[in-house]
Amino acid sequence: MLNKILIIEDEHSIATLLSYNLVQAGYETIVAYDGKEGYEMAISEKPSLIVLDLMLPSMDGVEVCKSLRQQKINTPIIMLTAKGDEFDKVLGLELGADDYMTKPFSRVKS
Repeated sequence: MLNKILIIEDEHSIATLLSYNLVQAGYETIVAYDGKEGYEMAISEKPSLIVLDLMLPSMDGVEVCKSLRQQKINTPIIMLTAKGDEFDKVLGLELGADDYMTKPFSRVKS
């Protein structure tokens, strides 16, 4: 499916919030709560986008991203993490992430 988004996030409340809003926008979501599970789902489910936390149990987001790129999986990856230092952003992008967003995030009201 072209609109399937894989959310790899260990904080259930954040994963639920992301999933809810993406479903409301018309996307199908699948969720993994640790890095190893997320890595395996990225390979088996072939999502059109991956939203990836960095601080994950079993396999951190940096390793997930690096491993996917080594496997020639070019699915776009947005890193969504509490690590906001410039070093972390540069590292994430150099490892193959397509974008890098920091938590917490808020909704701009119009």
